[in-house]
Amino acid sequence: MMNRLDYLIDYLLKEDPQYSEMQIPEDLQGKRDLFRALRNVRWPKPVSEEFLRLQDEELQAQLQEKGIVEPSQLSTINFQLSTTLNSKPSTLNYILWQGDITRLKVDAIVNAANSQMLGCFHPLHKCIDNAIHSAAGVQLREECYQLMHQQGHEEPTGQAKITKAYNLPCKYVIHTVGPIIPNGIPTDFQKNQLTSCYRSIMACADENSLESIAFCCISTGEFRFPNRLAAEIAVRTVKDYLTKHPDCSIKQVVFNVFKDVDREIYLHLVSSAS
Repeated sequence: MMNRLDYLIDYLLKEDPQYSEMQIPEDLQGKRDLFRALRNVRWPKPVSEEFLRLQDEELQAQLQEKGIVEPSQLSTINFQLSTTLNSKPSTLNYILWQGDITRLKVDAIVNAANSQMLGCFHPLHKCIDNAIHSAAGVQLREECYQLMHQQGHEEPTGQAKITKAYNLPCKYVIHTVGPIIPNGIPTDFQKNQLTSCYRSIMACADENSLESIAFCCISTGEFRFPNRLAAEIAVRTVKDYLTKHPDCSIKQVVFNVFKDVDREIYLHLVSSAS
């Protein structure tokens, strides 16, 4: 394991002259942190087949240590929104799960991306964009780069793009750019942008015949969208999409939270709507 990491780190250090004097740590966690940090700051470009083979081995080993979470291991929560469509209220089954979204073995997980759509370049940053790209491997940034190169402009807020998942246990990653709220008070336009994120993601998953999807809390972290309002928009938009599209391929929706505050918000939404 140590030799594999030494090779991978040495490969990345040699790619960029500014890192030529950097020392490789002796401990395993130090090596893994440096390996992740170097990939975080790395611009997308080709790598050797040997690098990809060893990188994939390392990331798969780390995934096995974290543990893969199957949908059958998640508990289902039932609730009915107070809003109705065509005067016909309906009760839908959702899953609320608190934990690391990169462990979920669903058809697709959602990534809260930035307008560059290339992942987070801040080494070891705690955002979900960094976590997903770090766990997937350098292939994900490369695929995103190719998509953005073909597009020719930054990704607009409220849309969705699908990519492979590479070393993640899910099959795909659906990327969306949520609204940024500098003062923490969203306008009606920004609320509609967040609604568009969830609607676009559902449509993207449906178009690709996906049956299960895990949502993160889009825009509530660095982008400062109020957590409770974001959760209300998320649940309402997903429910409305499924109601309006009875033949939708999606059969399982996971609302993934990482922080206790978001877990409490979703639980409160459940109890108040029951």
